[in-house]
Amino acid sequence: METTQATARRWRISSDELQFHQLKDCSQQSLPEDLGVGQSRIFQLDQDLSYIETRYTPSKDLAVLSRIEHQEPRLMVTLSLKGHSRFAGNSGDELVFSEGYTSITTLRSSVGERHYQAHKPTMQLRFALNKTWLDRYFGENKAAQLFGKSGTQLLNYQPISPQALYAAQQLLNCDDSRETKRIFMHGHAMSLLAYELSHLSEHKRPNSSGFNQKDAAIAKSARDILFHEFKNPPSVAELSKRAGTNQFKLKKLFHHFFNNTPYGLLLEIRMNHAYQLLESRQCQVSVAADLVGYNHAGNFSAAFIKHFGVSPKTIGKSTEVTIQPPVDADVSG
Repeated sequence: METTQATARRWRISSDELQFHQLKDCSQQSLPEDLGVGQSRIFQLDQDLSYIETRYTPSKDLAVLSRIEHQEPRLMVTLSLKGHSRFAGNSGDELVFSEGYTSITTLRSSVGERHYQAHKPTMQLRFALNKTWLDRYFGENKAAQLFGKSGTQLLNYQPISPQALYAAQQLLNCDDSRETKRIFMHGHAMSLLAYELSHLSEHKRPNSSGFNQKDAAIAKSARDILFHEFKNPPSVAELSKRAGTNQFKLKKLFHHFFNNTPYGLLLEIRMNHAYQLLESRQCQVSVAADLVGYNHAGNFSAAFIKHFGVSPKTIGKSTEVTIQPPVDADVSG
């Protein structure tokens, strides 16, 4: 809980005071230079779907005052990739956005402050979906359930799924020179949303599964270890120990939060990383195999074909057609 003195020291700026620029394919809002480095880029991917990339490193503890009014309710999906921020609403509602977690909220109107810490980098990806979008993909009954309450409502908060992290990387690294950039961005955004919104289709609500925030932190810790050590990964026993739990509990957490096993997640990480290496034409198949932890290129090729349905030799060779990896693969282990 913040003290009154700390709150008083925070520098306040209205969102209307942010510098606005219209770029080639998006609009951009930037912090004034005397408040640090920060900008939000807003992409309108289709009529009912907006995508916002926000990177802030303020030079002072900062509060950005905003008032948002929508003609129809919105669903907001926020992935916190780096740092932490907090939203404090005038009506007393509060939301915390923590690194490594996805928050799903609904709102009709929003009046409050977004708080950022001085000299602490923050990176967030946000997706704004209106009721028309939700009606199209979930049906009118589901949309009515989600928007049943007025004000701001937190629907789900849990570690970012590995598949969504991969899609987020693709969004952030999208080549600006591609004429088909918007198509690629829309595709990766839809893949990301398919994974993160799947929890809503299962009728889950925060804490309804019996798992708590400590369990979520354990799952996130184990996921991060595999992301950073996929070439020489720990055994499941060692991974469980390092994450602070036992093997049985870790497998249950992976099934709940990631719909996968530890081995299945490791395979996805390795395959997605290998695909990126091959698509960029930076290495041969044997080199890619070694870089993701395979001692034998033949075993790597067999796993790659099973995962993506194409040979690794075909990736990055065609100048006319770019093969994109499917976002849903059947992995067992």
